Amino acid sequence: MSAVFKREFRAYFTTPIGYIVLAAFYFFLGWYFSMLYSGGSPQIEMAVMAMSIVTIFILPILTMRMMSDDRRQKVDQVLITAPIKLTSIALGKFFAAFAVFAMGFIPTVIFEIIVASKISVNVLAYIYALFGMLLLGGALISIGMFISCLSESPVVSAILTLVVNILVLYMSNFASMVNISWISKIIEKAAFINATDNFGQSVLNISDIIYFLSIIAAFLFLSVRSLEKRRWS
Repeated sequence: MSAVFKREFRAYFTTPIGYIVLAAFYFFLGWYFSMLYSGGSPQIEMAVMAMSIVTIFILPILTMRMMSDDRRQKVDQVLITAPIKLTSIALGKFFAAFAVFAMGFIPTVIFEIIVASKISVNVLAYIYALFGMLLLGGALISIGMFISCLSESPVVSAILTLVVNILVLYMSNFASMVNISWISKIIEKAAFINATDNFGQSVLNISDIIYFLSIIAAFLFLSVRSLEKRRWS
């Protein structure tokens, strides 16, 4: 897994993708922080949670080449027939993308230190918000990786991932369109934004953590099955 992780992580920075993703994260984080700071409400957790909107648009760029580019360049067969477990391939690619995503929140540590040097801060609120965003990012990355398994075109993968990201994050907005009450309730509760908002409100629910981890595990499993299907095809 470590060899795949190093290869994929390095690939993000031998192409513009890693720099584009980090530049976008740093720009919007700095913008949100400056608005909060100048407005007299320097709560870093608010800046962290505001990144959920940016995340759904940026992550498709990060995940679009995870699997589809290997297929497009016809090197996927070399990878999946190598003496390495398919689970290790999927995990290596997942953690490489997750590492780049997590790097996007490094400035928030500096922001928290700046604010803490001037006023008393609620560090736990910041940690909860950051933890929630990392779980959200992990779930969206796993979904994006699976979608990337289904297409040879990175552009198609990015577009499909963006559509799915919007749907899963804001499913609660579509719940009212369903006439069957119990289905409507399931859709509303399944929306990623609800679980993410709990972290932003300093509510640490084990059910929310399990929910995101289950999503990650499910789509990693589907990605492995997709690789396995191509290995034997």
